[in-house]
Amino acid sequence: MKLSLITALLTVFLAACGAPPWNSPYPVADEGRNIAYSSFSERPKHLDPAQSYSSNEITFTGQIYEPPLQYHYLKRPYTLIPLGATELPKPLFLDTQGQPLPADSAPEKIAFSVYEIHIKPGVRYQPHPAFARDEQGRYLYHDLKPEDLAKVYKLADFPHTGTRELEAADYVNQIKRLAHPKLNSPIFGMMAEYIVGLKEYSKVLNDAQKTMPPDASLDLTRYPLAGVEVVDRYTYRVKLKGKYPQFLYWLAMPFFAPVPPEADRFYGQAGMAEKNLTLDWYPIGTGPYMLTENDPNRRMVLERNPNFHGETYPTEGESGDAAAGLLNDAGKPLPFIDKAVYSLEKESIPYWNKFLQGYYDASGISSDSFDQAVRVATQGEANVTDTMKEKGIRLQTTVTATNYYYGFNMLDPVVGGLSERAKKLRQAVSIAIDYEEFISIFANGRGIPAQGPIPPGIFGAHEGEQGINPYIYDWVAGKPKRKPLEYAKKLLAEAGYPGGRDEKTGKPLMLYLDITATGPDDKARLDWIRKQFQAVDLQLVVRNTDYNRFQDKIRKGNAQIFHWGWNADYPDPENFLFLLYGPNARVKGEGENSANYDNPEFNRLFERMKNMDNGPERQKIIDEMLLVARQDAPWIWGFHPKQYSLFHAWYQNVKPNLMANNGLKYVRIDAGLRAKKQREWNEPMLWPLGLLAAVLVAGLVPAVAAYRRKERQAAR
Repeated sequence: MKLSLITALLTVFLAACGAPPWNSPYPVADEGRNIAYSSFSERPKHLDPAQSYSSNEITFTGQIYEPPLQYHYLKRPYTLIPLGATELPKPLFLDTQGQPLPADSAPEKIAFSVYEIHIKPGVRYQPHPAFARDEQGRYLYHDLKPEDLAKVYKLADFPHTGTRELEAADYVNQIKRLAHPKLNSPIFGMMAEYIVGLKEYSKVLNDAQKTMPPDASLDLTRYPLAGVEVVDRYTYRVKLKGKYPQFLYWLAMPFFAPVPPEADRFYGQAGMAEKNLTLDWYPIGTGPYMLTENDPNRRMVLERNPNFHGETYPTEGESGDAAAGLLNDAGKPLPFIDKAVYSLEKESIPYWNKFLQGYYDASGISSDSFDQAVRVATQGEANVTDTMKEKGIRLQTTVTATNYYYGFNMLDPVVGGLSERAKKLRQAVSIAIDYEEFISIFANGRGIPAQGPIPPGIFGAHEGEQGINPYIYDWVAGKPKRKPLEYAKKLLAEAGYPGGRDEKTGKPLMLYLDITATGPDDKARLDWIRKQFQAVDLQLVVRNTDYNRFQDKIRKGNAQIFHWGWNADYPDPENFLFLLYGPNARVKGEGENSANYDNPEFNRLFERMKNMDNGPERQKIIDEMLLVARQDAPWIWGFHPKQYSLFHAWYQNVKPNLMANNGLKYVRIDAGLRAKKQREWNEPMLWPLGLLAAVLVAGLVPAVAAYRRKERQAAR
């Protein structure tokens, strides 16, 4: 028995030499393959492009669906280029009589904008059962009975698949789907304000749905939409109200990607939804990848679409891209990666450990891991630590197109309104909230204080002294410096609150912050924010609530001060300034203006600016708007986070792009280098086994000697 154990230990020891790491979470057969490894923390709720609007969803939809346009992967500022379309469409402007207008017409003269979009011929959908036909050309799976679905549990259980060429009608079908009464598209309300007839179309579909059985599916091809029409097999038109140049940005989102009517017919059958056989679970696209596995409790897998029409890596970029190796693959066919595996990771520490072991290709940096990963120089420049550098791990940082801010409810009798007293109170509080300190303590320095609603890198934002908020900052020694607390206290006194007390009643001014705080770090943040108010002799009462209750308070205008955030849909100043536009007020207009800010001058300027093309005239109007908003201070402007990302040496062609969501096709993996490093970093510690074997041998020798003596004595 002991000999058998020793033999087994020696066998294990020898087998370890040159074998894949024992702790690898992946199948041995996948070692060295051209696979990207990442993770997800919760299952994407929607993969249907009419409904999907979350960042964890677009990780997948961005690789599967192909809208008409996309962002150039390397160029900055962000530049739109064709994807499904053959070229960027140029609008034809019409007056109220439908007559063409010059391209430089004033926005107020433009009644309609018509976009004619030409798509690329020869593009085919991924293999899918929805397209499967028999020898007579009839669809195999469009008239399924309960017995047909009895043994079907996943899409792969359908034995046959098919495909067909992409048509302009598929893009039209998807735009119609935005108004579908059962889909509740998050952008329907906004698009209904622009796409001619879309609001009325929703009523048509809703009325039609009421006349049908509950499990029946609408055939959208039977219901025309006034503002969208098919011109020919490869051309369609979209008619908008007025001038809306931002529509091109929407054409780069999955909302406007093609969805074939076959998808609705296939998934709309009775019994399919009960088995998660829906477009929300199994997308149908023309992109470089298709979803082949959707197991929300384990992993999700993207694989090459064998029908992908082809695309090439960019041949030009910014200055410095070539030196950084980002043009080494210029002109080569995409995608480079065969497969992408996303594993479920609910906790950050296990993910981080697997990244360090080489089992994930890239990683963000949690606060717990920051000091281990990043070293910040005295000048504020961030780089990886020596430990990370030895592993070949590199750091990339970029300021995101995101705002995190505290908002004042402008309908509140104390902090709201446009009186000088209210303005000075809000300005004083804005000075007191030291966001430089907040970023240092709670974000590990990963962010920059906001000077207004527009993040850096978006048209309308200025660099340097011209870009500071003069009501909160001074320009000192070549950089912005927050005004002193003494100045904030002076503003409070001028507002009628000397020493933090109401000069009429003598009572301390009590302010209320509504927030959703559920994490372990939230107590420290709340203690910090209270101290900021105390620094200018103000008392803050924090009202913590669950998210649904919080949303209800914001919707009804029952909060006084609140914490909020906004991430850009597209790189245009309108996408940020509309958050302060009066008619978009949450209470009166059910819009995204959660502060209920309503300044007539700001509104007037916004209406002039919103549909203008970028240029000096638009910049001048934006500058005027920022001056008004900064003085009124409806927000404590907060900060723009910095994105810190770590990449292993084998993960190549990486350049942060905050607008493009289809970046997987550009990435290249050196699978050989990864396998080599995984073995180096995960060598099993075999010396305990060797020690155990030695101990066993040492114990076995006397036993063998005693046994032999006994045998010799028995023989005599």
